[in-house]
Amino acid sequence: MSTYEPIPTITEQVNGFFGVPTQIISLLLIFTIGVLVERFITVYLTRFSKRAKLDPNTTNKLVLTFRILILVGLLIAVSRVGGLPSELLISFSAVGGAALGFASQKTIGNFIAGLYLLAARPFKVGDYVKIGTVEGIAQEVTLNYAKVRTVGNNTVAISNLQILERDITNYLYETAHNGNIYCYTFEIGFDHLVSSEKLLEIFDTTFALYKYHFPKNPFCTLTRSTAVERVYTVYFYTSDTNEIFKMRSQIVNQIFKLWDEERTKLKNQQKQ
Repeated sequence: MSTYEPIPTITEQVNGFFGVPTQIISLLLIFTIGVLVERFITVYLTRFSKRAKLDPNTTNKLVLTFRILILVGLLIAVSRVGGLPSELLISFSAVGGAALGFASQKTIGNFIAGLYLLAARPFKVGDYVKIGTVEGIAQEVTLNYAKVRTVGNNTVAISNLQILERDITNYLYETAHNGNIYCYTFEIGFDHLVSSEKLLEIFDTTFALYKYHFPKNPFCTLTRSTAVERVYTVYFYTSDTNEIFKMRSQIVNQIFKLWDEERTKLKNQQKQ
């Protein structure tokens, strides 16, 4: 009757180098690689955070997340090379699973959505954006939420999951060496009392007032025309997102002022 003889493992076959067991050398190598990877990722994330203008809290969370991932990888590698008892690895996995179980699915999804937004970068701090119905200047972008300052000077916090579910409009037009240029658009409607030719004159007169205020000349286009109204889209450019709040109001007020004057004139002529 034959007996089973186990095949010696590599670590049992090799005594090591210069008297040092192969297991010790492997563990030192794993530890060294782990430290180098951790240093490389930390430096990269720090530089990336500066370019993306992330706040320090978000940067620390990113670094901590990847450090935990590296630590888990090191433990798995050490358990294979160092021959740790399988019961210990199972216990560690059970503790990790229990911790994840206590975390809500929404929280984990929000964190993952934050990682995606940081990678995709649909907008950054300082950009003028529209997220769903919320419109304003992005004040803060973290792994959990983004804060937007609206025209009413209110700060609205939107979770990253909500951001992914909504339409995102970034009004950034181009990035120049001396700063960013934003192209802001809005619609404005009129009835058919004033002719199209006169409306274009009103737009040209208004835009001429701000000709030297903007980096590019503002203009308008006819978006749609119905039996009730004509709707135009106004485009104007600015390098200062804070100006969008006040310039839109000024342009609209000036256009309607000239439009009301023209309508009053036409109505007086009809009465005569």
